Amino acid sequence: MKHLSILVPRGLAIVDTIIGSYNLFQMANNDYRRKTGDQLFYIDLVGITREPHSYSNFFSVTPTKELGDIEKTDLIIVPGLVGDMEKQIELNYPFVDWMRNQRVQNQSEIASLCRGAFLLAETGLMNKKSCATHWITHDKFKEMFPEVELVPEKVISEDNGIYSSGGAYSFLNLLLYMIEKFYGRETAIWCSKVAEIEFDRMDQNQFVIFNGQKGHSDEEVAQIQDFIEEHYAEKVSVEELANQTSTSTRNFVRRFKKATKNTPIEYIQRVRMEAAKKKLEATTMNVHQVMYAVGYNDDKTFRTLFKRYVGMTPLEYRNKYNREMAYA
Repeated sequence: MKHLSILVPRGLAIVDTIIGSYNLFQMANNDYRRKTGDQLFYIDLVGITREPHSYSNFFSVTPTKELGDIEKTDLIIVPGLVGDMEKQIELNYPFVDWMRNQRVQNQSEIASLCRGAFLLAETGLMNKKSCATHWITHDKFKEMFPEVELVPEKVISEDNGIYSSGGAYSFLNLLLYMIEKFYGRETAIWCSKVAEIEFDRMDQNQFVIFNGQKGHSDEEVAQIQDFIEEHYAEKVSVEELANQTSTSTRNFVRRFKKATKNTPIEYIQRVRMEAAKKKLEATTMNVHQVMYAVGYNDDKTFRTLFKRYVGMTPLEYRNKYNREMAYA
């Protein structure tokens, strides 16, 4: 029988990622037991100590084991954390050394859910590996862990036995992915139907809300960002933007990318795509009308960029998120 360790962090955590992990793997165990007469994983809730932990002042989770009780585990699940990530890592640092040792000594596989990626990345085990996490924390994650290859569009990432998921309830998709790997696709589909979870969802682009990266100190770049957001539907060249800062185009592009993590062209595209999403969600405009309204004249270019940044076509997005269209 394999052993699964679901961590019970100190401080602030998304309790659903603890309970959901436990319940879905128990569900998979039940299906496996129905077929074979045995369960595949023995599951423990593992804390730094066995003291109960309260989350959101309402929910309490009592670990079944503490770190010192677990000599070997096959799979570790790191729940989602919330709040100040540096503080959460400090509170939970005993998990960092323990996970690193389990991986090195026992080849344990490890999965982080949502912002649990911060705690897993602290081990160094994700360096040079791909990682997914909540889109809202991408800039902070890249700042703290530049050695990790962030895949911002992914709901699920797997790299040599290290797993990670996108934000919020996309952790359920990663759990189904792991259940498929360990129990088989039939059990994973059965769990998805019983729990009513969408199966095989692989990207989170459609959920990203682009607000512009403005947590920097370059005031001139911030002014250009404001200008782009006010005039996104107009034809504006990079040279014209550079002229507003009285610097060369080359230096302007370098400054802009350093401050925002996007080139000026990418920033314009992302602002336009966010505007397009809002129009597709809230108006009766058709796709071509939206295309013209956000500054594009070429249908192929608009659809290609929309698919790149959003992960689905404009029509698919409109049909999914426009309430009037959904109930038409």
